Amino acid sequence: MKNKEFYVVIERDEDGIYIGEVPQLKACYSQGETIDELMHNIREVIEMCLEELEEEW
Repeated sequence: MKNKEFYVVIERDEDGIYIGEVPQLKACYSQGETIDELMHNIREVIEMCLEELEEEW
């Protein structure tokens, strides 16, 4: 699953923090002060979500 692509929905809150969510994965979201930080964080969260899914199977 290493090359699987996911959509990330990005919003910016009132404090300027970027919030990202992956709709295809349950409870898969993160945040960051910059887009780069958010994308780094969301990649880590995607990996954790995928590991959880593998354990459930």
